[in-house]
Amino acid sequence: MARRPLPRILSSGSASITRSREIARTAADSATDVLHPLITVVRGLRLLAVSGRQKWVATPKERRGPKLFLGAACVLVVALVPYGPILALITVMGAAAWKGRERTPVRTGPDETETARLRSLYEALVPYFSTADDPEPLFAHGGDWAKAFDGYAFDDGGRLTRLQISYPAYFTDGEAAARSRIEQLLHTKSGRGREYHFSWDEEANRLVMTVLDALPTTIAAQRFVTAPGETVLGFTDPDAVSRTVPVRDGDTTVDASPVVWRTGGRSTEPHLLAVGHPGGGTTTLIRSIALQALQNGDVIVVDGGGTGEYGALAGRTGVLAVESGLGGALATLEWAAHETERRLITANRARQNGHPVPDDIRRPLWILLDRPGVLGHLAAADGRPDPQELLRIPLRHGRAAQVTVVLAEQFDALDTLTETVRTHTRARTVLGPASREQIEAVLGVEPHTTPPSEVPAGRGYVRLGAGPVLRLQVPATPDPYDDATSEAHRQAVLGLLPDRHSSVEDTPAREHADEGPATEQVPVAVDTAARPVDAVPVEAMVAEARPSEPLAKAQPAGAES
Repeated sequence: MARRPLPRILSSGSASITRSREIARTAADSATDVLHPLITVVRGLRLLAVSGRQKWVATPKERRGPKLFLGAACVLVVALVPYGPILALITVMGAAAWKGRERTPVRTGPDETETARLRSLYEALVPYFSTADDPEPLFAHGGDWAKAFDGYAFDDGGRLTRLQISYPAYFTDGEAAARSRIEQLLHTKSGRGREYHFSWDEEANRLVMTVLDALPTTIAAQRFVTAPGETVLGFTDPDAVSRTVPVRDGDTTVDASPVVWRTGGRSTEPHLLAVGHPGGGTTTLIRSIALQALQNGDVIVVDGGGTGEYGALAGRTGVLAVESGLGGALATLEWAAHETERRLITANRARQNGHPVPDDIRRPLWILLDRPGVLGHLAAADGRPDPQELLRIPLRHGRAAQVTVVLAEQFDALDTLTETVRTHTRARTVLGPASREQIEAVLGVEPHTTPPSEVPAGRGYVRLGAGPVLRLQVPATPDPYDDATSEAHRQAVLGLLPDRHSSVEDTPAREHADEGPATEQVPVAVDTAARPVDAVPVEAMVAEARPSEPLAKAQPAGAES
């Protein structure tokens, strides 16, 4: 059957119809451009009229009369003023143009890319937040993600910065392994290279994931506003602690959130253990603690690594010894053990006799030991006792004797730490890059954040006793004698170091009274290489102490030649 031809008006007039439509559209666009100011003013007048009508309706009837009278008076005044009507017309047109201007519409929901990202997260969480027995699953393949995600926020790059999730009540949020799986999944799907904080609300069955800002690394060593017995380990997130201190950040002064470690007789965490990989910042932390401890205490430094990182402290007032050799370290730690016993006995006698505790007993003594595992290996090879065994008395009884022990060790030598060290160092820090398993092994619990793979030196986590795990950034405290140290940091550290004490020959002898221990240091120069290690330079041993004999504060042995 032959096709019937189309009507002439449809076959030959299609091109003219299309052309006519284009001409009409162009004319409409041109008219809109020409009449755009008029359209804006008319739109504004309409909005002003609607606003005025709403205010008139909302006005009580007893106040409408006075308002009408006031409006009529204003119109009369404008009409009588020279050029009043023209100025009033210009004012009304300007207000109408401002009211009727085109505004950028506010986006109230996610765009296509953000919606696709949220749906991908929802589908990835389905196997963890759903079961086959749930009649009305909150998470289901192809379900509505808006019911599960109560809130979300994206950055300019389209990546999530905050996400609030509602999960079923039967999810085992009380198990650390179950929470860890969810956190790892969200970390992977939301983008690596950032640090996420996870807040679990078990009562409301909600999980809030937040992207954390990087902690500042520009705060250098300085005098911090602290009370006696308080040490600033570093700085953390503003919402993690309820205290701020003013610090210098470059050329400005800002309020930072410190992690304050309290030591002394009433401290529940009198000793500290810092763990990290090489270059993680444990040496920087010990150096920062030493500078703060020298304000009102004495310091003993034992450098087990023998790297010379603490050479700037040698010979300073308040620094009793800086040892790196095995012989000097053993002699100094043995003296520290006897000094702890002497302090305990002296304080006990003073309390029994009704006298106040002498000043030298109240003066804090800090024992800073870096890399004890190296010294333990050398001692075992030489048939000598492990230096950690000499810390047993300071660790167990140091709180009552104002003796604080700080140890720093690397992850590969954690198994060399003795049980006494592990038991009594309840303040813990992990610095440098570390996995969640390594952090949990040191701190006892996993952090509520995802540790990034690359962090600056001195960046890590801290936990004081049974408290929460906090992020930590140690103040920049480099070795001032290192060539790689910047001039600003070098001057900051050197400005905090005390003056060098005078030599032994220039120090006048002091006659001690019989009423108690001496309150000033008595320098003693001893050559440890010329005698065995067990000959500790203690002027009065605790076992030989008698009430009629005064006890002078002994000094540790000098550096091993």
